[in-house]
Formats: sequence, C-alpha cells, structure tokens
Amino acid sequence: MVIGKKIYFVSDLHLGAPALNNNRERELLFVDWLQTIRKDAYMLFLMGDFFDFWFEYKKAVPKGFVRSLGLLAEICDSGIPVHFFTGNHDIWAFDYLSEEVGMTVHRAPVTMELLGKKFFLSHGDDLGKKDFGYQLIKNFFHNRIAQWAFAKIHPDLSFRLAHHWSKKSRLSYKNGDQGLKKLESEEQYIFAKATVEKEHFDYFVFGHRHIILDAPVAENTRLIILGDWIKKFSYGVFDGNSFNIETMDEKKIKEYRITI
Repeated sequence: MVIGKKIYFVSDLHLGAPALNNNRERELLFVDWLQTIRKDAYMLFLMGDFFDFWFEYKKAVPKGFVRSLGLLAEICDSGIPVHFFTGNHDIWAFDYLSEEVGMTVHRAPVTMELLGKKFFLSHGDDLGKKDFGYQLIKNFFHNRIAQWAFAKIHPDLSFRLAHHWSKKSRLSYKNGDQGLKKLESEEQYIFAKATVEKEHFDYFVFGHRHIILDAPVAENTRLIILGDWIKKFSYGVFDGNSFNIETMDEKKIKEYRITI
C-alpha cells in the first residue's frame, strides 16, 4: 500500500451544460477541489460526462474549460496519473485530452488493481441496459462515418445543434437524477451482480446515474455510484483500506454562490 496517498473518483460534472446556469461557478469549485486533493492524490479518475458536450476538430477544440484542463495538465505533468472515461455526453473525445493534457482516455470499461484491490471501472451508461433505442443511438455516435460527417459542419452550427439536444436531456428537469430505483432494478446493480458471479471484483465504480450509492453486491464486493457535480458535489476516495463517498462542504459550495 502507498502510505498517505489516496485515489480519487468523480463523475458527471457536465461542464458547459446549457440547461444549467452555474457552469462557471461549478467549474471554479471543481478547480478548488483539484487544488486540495493534489496534495495527497496517488491517482485521479474522471468517470465520464466530464463535459456536457465535447467534440474535437483536427485544429480546434470547444471553447472554455481552460481552468480545469490547465490544472489537470499540471497535475499530469507532476506525475499523478489522471484517467478520463468518456461518458454518453462526451463520447467524441479523440487525442487532444491525451496528447495536450496528458490524461489516459478510456472509451470502454476497464478492470485494474488499485492499491491491492480489484476494480471494475466504467461510466456505466449502457451496462445492463436492454434499451434498443439507446444502443442504436450510441452505436451511431461511435460510427466513424457519422463522426466524419459531423466534423464537416461548422463548429458554430454543430455546437448549437448539440446544445439544443442537451437542453432536452434530464438535466433540464428538477428530478434530473431520476432517483434511486429499487436496488434490484438498477441496471448497474444487475450488471455487477451477474459479473461478480463469473469473476471477483472488490469494487464496481460507476457514474451516469447521478445518485450516490454504496451497496453490497456479494461477499467482499461493493457497488459504488458516485453521484454528480451538479446537486450533490460528491466524489469517491479510496485509501487502500476503504472506499468512501464524500461531499463538498456546504460552506465551500455557498462560497462560490452555488445554490442546490
């Protein structure tokens, strides 16, 4: 075990979301958090939907996010590994985040050993889902021809289209997280339960659902869903012995004039 070092996990920031009116404040709070955790961080995992929309042209990337990306690049340069998982909102991350920022980009679930424990890591948006329509849309977004065609649209128009689509997402509604279903009905729980019957994992760590959950799946196996950086301002911390979900102090949230 690495003494005095922690691994941090955070998901679903949705930076730049047109349905939200506090994107700058939430990003500043995130940068504040990064400055704090870098003092004892061994690794950092960004577990998907970091951006509400992201598309890289060959010579251009989306406007904004400079404070976050600049600090993340500095953290990577300092030798702290940062892992970026694409979510359903930022599928179109290509090589900018790896080549310019220095993060390791994952486009599929990953299994790895961290401080002596076995982890299954994913954004979790399609694990256990039986929604044919969702799978069809996701496959379309992964299609190289669709990506090529979208890249031919002028950024001013393509981002306007993307933001119009995003405004129709669940972020536009008061109950954007949809709440916790009955545990046995949660797709991520169903997936973890089926997976651990074939191969042992100590932790399944997911995002996507915007709920906070720490639940047993089997003996010595736990399912972690990280919450979000919209209403809960939550994150996971693993120190080699235990995994805890923590939230930002309300005073700190109010300091940035964020109302929940």
